[in-house]
Formats: sequence, C-alpha cells, structure tokens
Amino acid sequence: MTFEEAMRERHTVRKFTDKDIPKDIRSKLNTRMFANNEKYSVSMRFMIDDTNAFGFLTKLFLTKGVKYYFILSGGDIFTTDEKLGYCGTDLMLYAQTLGLNTWWVGGTYNRRYINRHATGDKVLGLIAVGYGENQGVPHKSKSVEEVCKYEGDMPEWFRNGVEAALLAPTALNKQAFFIEGKENNVVLSYSNGAFSGVDKGIIKYHFELGAGTENFFWVNDL
Repeated sequence: MTFEEAMRERHTVRKFTDKDIPKDIRSKLNTRMFANNEKYSVSMRFMIDDTNAFGFLTKLFLTKGVKYYFILSGGDIFTTDEKLGYCGTDLMLYAQTLGLNTWWVGGTYNRRYINRHATGDKVLGLIAVGYGENQGVPHKSKSVEEVCKYEGDMPEWFRNGVEAALLAPTALNKQAFFIEGKENNVVLSYSNGAFSGVDKGIIKYHFELGAGTENFFWVNDL
C-alpha cells in the first residue's frame, strides 16, 4: 500500500482487537518514529503493551483494546505543535501501510500518566495504533470550493492537494483551514484554537502528499 492509498483508506478507529503487533512491525514503527524525532527535533515515544493511556470512563464508553500508542511530545517552543502534527501524520499513514489502524487522540487520555512517561517537555496528544475491530468510516467533509481559492485556472496539483487536505483528521473535524494559491505559491491559514498548530502540521502533510512537493512552495502570504 502506498502513502497515497493509505491516506484515502485511513479512518479513525477507537476500538482494537487483542491481536499483538508483531515484533518486526513494531521495529519498523520505532525506526520511523526515531527518524522523525531526529529530523524535526521532537521527542515522540512508542509505548508497547501498555494499557494505562486512558482512564476508566474513557475505556468504558469511548475506546477499547489500546495497548500500543505514540506519545506526541517535544520541546516547549511555538514550532513544536506544527512539527508534531506533521510527524504524527507521517506515523499514522505509515502504520496504515503496514496494515494497522490508528486514532489521533487530542485530549481524552490520562494526562498525569502520559506526562510522566513522555520524553519531551510538551505533550500534545497520542496516536493509538493496532488492529481495529473495523476500518472506521469517512468523516463528514466540506467541499473543495469551501476551503480554497486559486488565482487563475486551478491546476490539477492544487486541487489534488486540497482534496488530500480534506481527508486529514482535524480537531473535532472542523476543517477550519483555508488554502490559497497563486502560480506555484501556496498559503495555509487556520483559525486560532488549542489545536491549530497541530492541525496545520497535519494539513500540510496531507496537502504535500496530494499535490507533490515538487509543484509548489509554502509562503506566508501571496
């Protein structure tokens, strides 16, 4: 499975089977995580056979079977949010290519426990990973026209990028972003909020995957 295929097939899964992730696949996930940590100066950690990420009520009403997960953490600086959004997306889609399912968890985890086990000063969430009881369902989505504007005739790469961005798992599925394009310059703006930095990283990864990084440049304004 390619990353492009994984992007289209990945949906949020909150309930997992008790099937263990084989050692060779766990090793691949760890290797990918460490590569992201080094490249983007973040401090993500892969937790294995650990069932303490969630409290009793969350396990009772929302999730099941989570025993593998990434802790998304890094330095306490303003760029960390976007970096973790970007790197977390890479891990989610990589896991999907390996036949796994994922759930990006923004705030329903056991914060005290997770903070004790994080390797970075700032924790922004978790990514639960494993074999889902099902493959999840697509989230409700806005249209391309609602979230973008291109000056002139919209090229195929730009539309592909926006369509990919609409597949991204944004906070509360609000899709509170707007993408503008002019020639090969692209601007991403996002409504301010607790998860806006993380969401920008997630959207950037998806847009790049859909559009192709060879076709455009990110800029601050047009």
